[in-house]
Amino acid sequence: MVNLLEVLIKEIVPAEGCTEPIAVAYAVSLAAEQVEGEITSIQLFLSGNIVKNAMGVGIPGTGQTGLPIAAALGAVIRRSHRKLEILSGLTPEELAKANAMIEQKLLYVELKDTPEKLYIEARVCSLNHTATAIVAKEHTNVVFLSKDGVKLEQGIDKADCEESDTLDPEVYSVSLEEIYEFIQTADFSELRFLLEGSRMNKAISDEGLRGEYGLQVGRKMSQQSAVNLFGNDVANRIIAATAAASDARMDGSAMPVMTTAGSGNQGIACTMPVIALAELLGKDEETLARAMALSNLITIHVKHYIGRLSPLCGSGIAGGVGAGSGIVYLMGGTLEQIKRSIQNTIASTSGMICDGAKPTCALKISTATNAAIQSATLAMNDISASLNDGVIFEKVEDTIKNMETLVQEGLAATDQAILNIMLSKGAVS
Repeated sequence: MVNLLEVLIKEIVPAEGCTEPIAVAYAVSLAAEQVEGEITSIQLFLSGNIVKNAMGVGIPGTGQTGLPIAAALGAVIRRSHRKLEILSGLTPEELAKANAMIEQKLLYVELKDTPEKLYIEARVCSLNHTATAIVAKEHTNVVFLSKDGVKLEQGIDKADCEESDTLDPEVYSVSLEEIYEFIQTADFSELRFLLEGSRMNKAISDEGLRGEYGLQVGRKMSQQSAVNLFGNDVANRIIAATAAASDARMDGSAMPVMTTAGSGNQGIACTMPVIALAELLGKDEETLARAMALSNLITIHVKHYIGRLSPLCGSGIAGGVGAGSGIVYLMGGTLEQIKRSIQNTIASTSGMICDGAKPTCALKISTATNAAIQSATLAMNDISASLNDGVIFEKVEDTIKNMETLVQEGLAATDQAILNIMLSKGAVS
């Protein structure tokens, strides 16, 4: 029997800042903790997807973007036990030390020729020691740690080891019927922890609506003015609330978010539409928790086929599919209508590429949220894309699996092309 509660607990975790640069900070911190004395160099060997998702995003509490400050902070802070919340509690003194390290030009970044989409190798040197930490496959999955060429067995949290931290692939290819049965029958007490994620993501959404973050996608959609063509209807309020959370997060807000399948933006994309609609409809906590369990599990399910890091936008496609499913559930829809919503959302967003983590992610998330609302509305009227429509197959599970084919066969060179375009604008560091 597949333990879907275990999947939720593993895949829904808090993070402060975009998960790729924060994972770099985490890996550097792991290595830095093994050396004594003043650090003389930090070498990073990164997969292209890590570089792509770390170049343009704001780093919380710094007012800066990208890999240099993330790596330097990891070397200074040395709080690897905080994992993806490693920057929580960042002090001005620590920031000053990190910037001094950048000014000394101690950081070297190189693309790693590796089949792994998520690969971070951090090598930290002092006058007398060298340590290496490798994180791969998942953002806190430590696969190697060494000091002075000797592999360390102690010092790695067993919860981070590849053997115990990676669930059997079977749990990610579970059927929609099994997911639906679980969210209907699971004890509310087991799902209550999801409400902490709703409070967390709602808080950063409210912050994005208040502040001038990024492109202010959500804030400008919600403000009534002569230059705003959006009204104040339910759909636009949901879209604005969702985009605002991404606005704040991508522009370096220090507020945490609850991530889904390794991504804060995915967590925002699949939960904020559900949270906003539940509030507008006056739904109780149990109904919200079950809707969030559904939206998260379906997002995780779709993401399994798209890939942890991918040339396709996980927030737009997987997150949008999850959001649409949760919306249908809140509206009293059936499993069949949830399937129709999934077909519609994939038909709408399947071509959305990922060109890295940056402020314009809020634009893609707003587009995906609109698609989710539209798809759910059609589904509630028993309308869906059919076998005659592009990548859509008769069975929704086959449609979802087509995303894997699209990534592996149709978009094999897309990541490299995107990265080349991004790097043509300047050096990685």
